[in-house]
Amino acid sequence: MPTATPDVHQILWGVPVTCYAFNHDNTKVAVSADSIDVQIWARRNGAWEVESVLSQHDKLVTGVDWSAATNMIVSVSQDLNAYVWQHELSTGNWKHAMVALRTNRAATCVKWSPLGNKFAAGTGAKSICICYYDESQDLWKASHNKKHITSTVLSVDWHPDNVLIACGAADMKTRVLSAYIKSIDPKSGNPVWGDKLPLDQLCAEYKSNGWVHGVAFSPSGASVAWVAHDSTLNVSTSKDSFVTVKTGNLPLLSLLFISEDRIVAAGHDCVPYLFERRASSWELVNKLDQGPKRSVAANSAMLKFKQMDSRAQANADTELNSYHQNTITHIRPYAGAATNITHFVTGGVDGKLVVWEL
Repeated sequence: MPTATPDVHQILWGVPVTCYAFNHDNTKVAVSADSIDVQIWARRNGAWEVESVLSQHDKLVTGVDWSAATNMIVSVSQDLNAYVWQHELSTGNWKHAMVALRTNRAATCVKWSPLGNKFAAGTGAKSICICYYDESQDLWKASHNKKHITSTVLSVDWHPDNVLIACGAADMKTRVLSAYIKSIDPKSGNPVWGDKLPLDQLCAEYKSNGWVHGVAFSPSGASVAWVAHDSTLNVSTSKDSFVTVKTGNLPLLSLLFISEDRIVAAGHDCVPYLFERRASSWELVNKLDQGPKRSVAANSAMLKFKQMDSRAQANADTELNSYHQNTITHIRPYAGAATNITHFVTGGVDGKLVVWEL
């Protein structure tokens, strides 16, 4: 159960939060509002205001991420390109570098690696672009994971070792793949996922009964979890098997390990749920949003009759009993160590960012 009332930020009105990412100290957030731009919002005196607008894409921005390691922002779009944005302290401006993804379909999502020296961009071309900076040529390059993926990539996440990635796709499969780049990554193996990890090596593959909307590695990297369109959460600690939790709710779209044995996930139900490991299985243990407290007067029969009379509506109560009023599309960590996240943030179609304390 959250120990305090969630901190609700109505960033946008009438438009969804397509994608967002906070900086390392949560004083700024990069937001795309169903547009071709990325807005940098800064919190001053308790209020959010637009500080900068990153404008280079000429089609809808589909993903954004902000590296805590380097303070660089990456954005991807339906225009087949990515841009890496670096803040210049001397001018206060954001300098951009274009990254040619070398794909013939739109990018769908993006995620920085833990060290901030690579990023992975999922695409509609049945591939993941692994992008890195080549100092000798002073440009960003893209390699591809495409041998094993058979449909649009919907989500990606990095393993803590900075080499492996997990991806979920519209072919209803979750995969663990190698994103090894010879020029920047040291040789390494993984006791769970394999000893030899050349680029595009398939380490594991799991079949679901619906599109895989979200994937996440555990803090140790020993487990991978995903949520699918069949309203399930799935967790695996091996290459060959996984545990499935059937929720009985609307499909989940995003998830986050808040510790090695706990996961929060959310989606079309507009509320976050808490899952915990119990022995060798996982269970849905709590709905974290019990709804804002309403006064007795707001629920009185007399007030409802007055609302019906003034609005000429038979059913005047159109507000959900939750802090989000529409689908939650993304969950991100907000505070705490990776092994014990104390706060997380959700963003949704209702234009809100909501910070939850655990």
